[in-house]
Amino acid sequence: MAERLKDKVAFITGAGRGIGREIAVRFAREGADLFLNATRMETLNETRRLVSGSGRLVEVYAADVSDRLAVEEMVKKALDCFGRIDILVNNAGIYRPSPFLQYRYEDFDRVMKVNVYGPFNVTQFVLASMVDRRKGKVINIASTAGKWASMNQSAYNTSKHALVGMTRCLALEMGSFNINVNAICPGVVETDMLSQFGPPSPELVAAIAQRIALRRILKPEEIASLAVYLASDESDGMTGQSILLDGGMVFV
Repeated sequence: MAERLKDKVAFITGAGRGIGREIAVRFAREGADLFLNATRMETLNETRRLVSGSGRLVEVYAADVSDRLAVEEMVKKALDCFGRIDILVNNAGIYRPSPFLQYRYEDFDRVMKVNVYGPFNVTQFVLASMVDRRKGKVINIASTAGKWASMNQSAYNTSKHALVGMTRCLALEMGSFNINVNAICPGVVETDMLSQFGPPSPELVAAIAQRIALRRILKPEEIASLAVYLASDESDGMTGQSILLDGGMVFV
């Protein structure tokens, strides 16, 4: 453990599985105390179990980030527990693919509420305390879908383009308060979201890998490594960036 985040307090949404869980594990190893959010307490408790040997303080809170009143209460709880929030990771997100003309309004609306209004809600409440302290790091987990177009993903891509735009705007507004705002744009990562591309199989993985220069799907810990850098003092000079981490993925 390098303790690059020693004695920092990190608030992580979507921490019950996948990338969010791996970021929580890595942050704890680097010395951060954690306030973890997801919609299901069962998955949060599993993440807490995984970080229990780190010696860091861990609090968990089940809430839907699209519910503004619930988010307000959640952030109050985090501040009551730790007194401050040094790092915010907006990782919670959903993926519901469909051809555009077949998209149900309810599904499109749900993706927008979780993937766009969720980060808006959490960040707005957390930033108030960061502004008071004149210090903070905000890391948005966007996607390569926030950089280009994809077939049958109009809601997801729109939401991630919006998150990239929000990242840039917040970086401009928050710079004078010494608050860094950046986004990570992962490509295809080994999480349960991968199953939504089709039934997991060697053939599916091989087909996806053919579109990636490194010829492999990324692992959640690789995204977590970049998150550690963006959360640490090493990245104090970086803000407003949306960093592709995709193994050299291309779409044709």
